[in-house]
Amino acid sequence: MRTITGLFDDYSDARAAVGALESAGVRSDDISIVSSNADKRHGESNAAGAGTGAGIGAVVGGAGGLLTGLGLMAIPGVGPVVAAGCLVATAAGAAAGAVAGGAAGGIIGALTSSGVSERDAHVYAEGVRRGGTLVTAKVDEPLAPEAEAILKRSNWVDPTERRTSYEQQGWTGFDDTLDPYDADQVEQERQRYRRAGI
Repeated sequence: MRTITGLFDDYSDARAAVGALESAGVRSDDISIVSSNADKRHGESNAAGAGTGAGIGAVVGGAGGLLTGLGLMAIPGVGPVVAAGCLVATAAGAAAGAVAGGAAGGIIGALTSSGVSERDAHVYAEGVRRGGTLVTAKVDEPLAPEAEAILKRSNWVDPTERRTSYEQQGWTGFDDTLDPYDADQVEQERQRYRRAGI
């Protein structure tokens, strides 16, 4: 099995990628999605839980497959998210202290333990903190090229370009002690990348 990961600035692109992965034969159980809920598009979140990793408890409907099991929770440094899949359980467990997952724990530990490089894990976690959506899939080796192509066709964010952009702003890595972006900051972030085309 190989882990394929994509960051998306818009939830609708990530949702389309999940549907395309499922249509290509990737099992829903092998896909995870973690999306910032700073804009509360999936209902209200409990801000007090955002620093604890506690589940928020609401379930959000989707089109089918993985997306029918979306739930609201909070991840330290990322804040309120709508999420589903095995990556989510690992991140929540690490945030609660149940799993030791690398130096940063939480979402970084969950990503690295699933096979994502630590360098990319920091970019992906920061991307979600800033309002993005992360899709991760475990796929059999023969399906990996097609799965990667699906994510790229779905308007994924190039992690190298995004890292460069973050570093130009003084960023050095994901810090789970920082506050997550609020809805206004998320919109400003999205506009920056739309204008820059990255």
